[in-house]
Amino acid sequence: MVPKAEFSSYYGRPVLKAPVWKDDIAYYFFLGGLASGSSMLGAGADLSGRPILRKASRLSALGALSAGTYYLIADLGRPERFHHMLRVAKPTSPMSMGTWALAAYGGPMGLAAISEIMPQRVRRTLLGRVIGAAARPSGIAAAALAPAVASYTAVLLSQTAVPTWHDAHQELPFIFTGSACASAAGLGMLVAPIAEAGPARKLALYGAAVEFVASQRMERRIGLSAEPLHTGEAGTYLRRASMLTIGGALGGALLGRRSRVAAAISGIALMAGSLYERLGIFRAGVASAKDPKYTVVPQRARMTRDDGASG
Repeated sequence: MVPKAEFSSYYGRPVLKAPVWKDDIAYYFFLGGLASGSSMLGAGADLSGRPILRKASRLSALGALSAGTYYLIADLGRPERFHHMLRVAKPTSPMSMGTWALAAYGGPMGLAAISEIMPQRVRRTLLGRVIGAAARPSGIAAAALAPAVASYTAVLLSQTAVPTWHDAHQELPFIFTGSACASAAGLGMLVAPIAEAGPARKLALYGAAVEFVASQRMERRIGLSAEPLHTGEAGTYLRRASMLTIGGALGGALLGRRSRVAAAISGIALMAGSLYERLGIFRAGVASAKDPKYTVVPQRARMTRDDGASG
């Protein structure tokens, strides 16, 4: 009998060129999600009369976006490249639409944050009164744009040819958005008093649930392309992410309403879980691009199914 053929590529070389991104881009994904989730939490705190949570969330959004911008510029190489991307608006390009969403989000988010740190003498001036009056509408506008900021990076990844990222296009935006909510909720539990952190604890449960359900569906649906999610550094990161996110959400809900220490530990766990989630998905995509079987084997399977259907 003829032995079963083993998969191999041309001289064992990858079919795709692996992404040249470094971990900096995963840090940017995490910080962008943290900023957008904090904006949503801050708007809710403002409308429900929680001033400490509102201030902490708005300033957290500003700090996270500033740090994320640093990592984005580090990846781009030159700061002016971000400016150049604003020269055109291309609806079919996730990069173009994401750049515009980020630019539109930054203004109102920054204005809402500045209103929290204005000195009293500035608040009494005409400019201070204008900023104070615009703080709530600006916070709401930032919250409305926040889901686009949290999810556009997932769309950007899934529109590449990298097998694991591309095959996960249905679930990846939900994973990133749920992770953004969980990380922002964790930061809210860390910096706000227990009496005001109720919305953060609820947001943590919601974000963790969305992230978990979407991740499980993704791993079942994409078949072979899910293999890099369970092996190597990516698998280690994602296992940590799952444990920290679920543990942080449950810890905040069960213990965080009574213990400030438990709330802080749960918050740190949620933020760490979100960071590991981004690093794991990033590393899994890079691994899938380097191994040609994740490109060729699914293609052959699709061709076989198509031939069977047409026959």
